[in-house]
Amino acid sequence: MPLKICFVASEITPLAKTGGLADVAGVLPRHLHALGHDVRVFMPLYSSMSHGALRDAPPMATARDVSLSLGTHRYTFTILESRLPNSSVPLYLVHCPEVFDRPSIYTLSPDEHLRFLVLQRATLDACQRMQFAPDILHCNDWHTALMPMMLKSVYAWDSLFAATRSVLSIHNIGYQGIFPAGSTFDIGGDVSYLVSPETLAGGAFNWLREGVRHAHRVTTVSPTYAKEICTPLGGHGLDGVLRSRPEGVVGILNGVDYNEWNPATDRYLKHHFSPENLSGKRFTKRSLLDWLNLSVGDSTPLMGVISRMTVQKGFDLLFDSLPQILETRDMSLVALGSGEAHYENFFVQLQQRFPDRVVFHRGYNEELSHLIEAASDMFLMPSQYEPCGLNQMYSLKYGTAPIVRRTGGLADSVQMWDPATRQGTGIVFNDFDVPAVEWAIHTALDFFKDQDGWTQLMRNGMAQDFSWDRQTGEYVKLYRELTGKWD
Repeated sequence: MPLKICFVASEITPLAKTGGLADVAGVLPRHLHALGHDVRVFMPLYSSMSHGALRDAPPMATARDVSLSLGTHRYTFTILESRLPNSSVPLYLVHCPEVFDRPSIYTLSPDEHLRFLVLQRATLDACQRMQFAPDILHCNDWHTALMPMMLKSVYAWDSLFAATRSVLSIHNIGYQGIFPAGSTFDIGGDVSYLVSPETLAGGAFNWLREGVRHAHRVTTVSPTYAKEICTPLGGHGLDGVLRSRPEGVVGILNGVDYNEWNPATDRYLKHHFSPENLSGKRFTKRSLLDWLNLSVGDSTPLMGVISRMTVQKGFDLLFDSLPQILETRDMSLVALGSGEAHYENFFVQLQQRFPDRVVFHRGYNEELSHLIEAASDMFLMPSQYEPCGLNQMYSLKYGTAPIVRRTGGLADSVQMWDPATRQGTGIVFNDFDVPAVEWAIHTALDFFKDQDGWTQLMRNGMAQDFSWDRQTGEYVKLYRELTGKWD
């Protein structure tokens, strides 16, 4: 039985992206649609988005210049009808220039909460105007976390939503949407009897906390992260309310789009390769080394890094360890990313100190990211925490052994290599400290000396399947459990 699904997100690849949320929102609805479900996707129309998003996007006849009151604030929005790029999945763009015509997706403006209240209210209003009664309202992160509460308050009168069940997916619990307690009045209806005691006591109005309290199910992006966020160390203050949910938190590992990330078909590679024929990887490595002017031989292990440069990613562990390892071991490094200045400066200084063996490219480049994944022998992700992570799964597909800390999705997707049994897919370390990451890098470099074993390690990784075909089924199972609608 097909399900009716309203999927709401603040960012969607390739239209607007700052992180993994956009990747999930750009792929999961496509797979749900391919299974025959009636999935309708909502997001803001940001001025920073490509004008291609407006192509063939007429206003919805029943949702043009709609007035919206949020407390004392008045807005006008229009719903534009489009499709997710290169698909037939219906996409509804909330066009409200007053709140979404900004230089960036997210801001530090005092009306930030109002911007995403517009998204949530406009989405539910549009469902009413279409007479679309979703079986599932799938919300993502704090930007849409008040919608389960709204179904119980602002929209409780409308029988259209009587059978709707809400799912809240937490992509990164470190971002919660915390606003002054008085902003509860801006929702546009009386929610005082529903908000948390902490807010009523004069504390902050935490949107993600309210989502956790009111959604029918809470999911996150890996099984291990689901356990971690229920602890004081990983919960960022929400562990108590998460533990209070009787059915717990459902962890579903993100999938990989193998149409984009596959060394056998990658459009950015001149030399394709597969587990049966790895020669293309060697050619790609040589080409990248020549392009970057790294004067090392093919037998020197190449380590890749592609990341946002933030404290979450664990780069503090490398300040003392990586220069010393480069001084004493035969290895080279190529890093791609941007973020906080002191992390960028670290890689700049590393390149200046080892110009023949280290290259740092500030920013992001899609082609270079594919080349790094394909050419590298190993890929470093020493994250302090990682809800899911995708680069370790890309690396596995490209025969690039991940070096990861045992946390979140990294723990769920990479298994420690055992030379004796020839089982495993990467190098995994436990503690978040310098000795642990030093051990992991030295261990990887030692394993690399055994090329027969390393080849088996590569093939083990390439055999892993993290496709969305598998992961989408987990979401459908959850939806059906909530609604009672089975095939």
